[in-house]
Amino acid sequence: MQLDPSSIFTVTTAEDFEKLSLKVFQFQIRKNPVYQSYCAYLGVKVEAIKTLDDIPYLPIQFFKTKKVVSGEGTDQEAVFSSSGTTGSVTSKHYVHDLKLYETSYQKAFAHFYGSIEDYCVLALLPSYLEREGSSLIYMVNDLIKKSEHPKSGFYLNNLNDLKHMLADLESSHTKTLLIGVSFALLNLIENMGLSLKHTVVMETGGMKGRRREMIRSELHGILKKGFGVSEIHSEYGMTELLSQAYSKGNGKFYCPPWMKVSTRDTEDPLSNQALGKTGGINIVDLANINSCAFIATQDLGKAYEDGSFEVLGRFDNADIRGCNLMVL
Repeated sequence: MQLDPSSIFTVTTAEDFEKLSLKVFQFQIRKNPVYQSYCAYLGVKVEAIKTLDDIPYLPIQFFKTKKVVSGEGTDQEAVFSSSGTTGSVTSKHYVHDLKLYETSYQKAFAHFYGSIEDYCVLALLPSYLEREGSSLIYMVNDLIKKSEHPKSGFYLNNLNDLKHMLADLESSHTKTLLIGVSFALLNLIENMGLSLKHTVVMETGGMKGRRREMIRSELHGILKKGFGVSEIHSEYGMTELLSQAYSKGNGKFYCPPWMKVSTRDTEDPLSNQALGKTGGINIVDLANINSCAFIATQDLGKAYEDGSFEVLGRFDNADIRGCNLMVL
């Protein structure tokens, strides 16, 4: 079975999404050896998968121990890896088609924020810049280029320069996106009173052992005061996904049309849980057509009827890693 990757971005309705999800499942159950073996172990009957709720989710831990790929070829244009503590096993996502990844994050950003060309993009991602293989760095670097703004760029430890840049952009009423890892944004606002009226401040999560972990509401309260803004935006993404969800400050994330979040009972990994109940987060990311589109994460959260979801923490036995969560 051959699937046209561009069809992923034509999804507009729930019916479209379910129909395409079933096609992707049929493709991956046959062409992804890891997913195929996992489903066989569960005793999954391919012919019995009739609805989206029937599709099994692959535990995200498999990205740490296996090469999770779908299709005849095993070639890849990039290998993205997760951050981790020294000596820990990191996840690896073998990306067959970087153009597909680029299309996914470009269209997702445009879906929620409009054209990237309307923004000056400032990135404060020191922990990601200091290692190789970050999918977030790849995405932000491309968005910086696509913005075509002469002042767009990365910042590492030069926080005074970044503060002055923000002040200059504010004085010229320039529409700006400041995207940063949580601990670096906290470092930026220390002893630096700011009042931003034309800047979207977006955190990507993660204290990475640099600061005390805190729940998102506490973090956002500190950041709102420090940046002088009414809301802090958030990006939810991870190495194992080629799509991102975004929150504009109300604690709820929203997915692009080709991505969907649901939850499972923490005591029953194969269950489908009712909306509004806390459980393990399951994700369908159709952009993962060349890896696995059906992922059971180690995040805890709630899914809602309008398609939004909250991230509340992690499973107790889950290792801390650099994705978008505040550990409870």
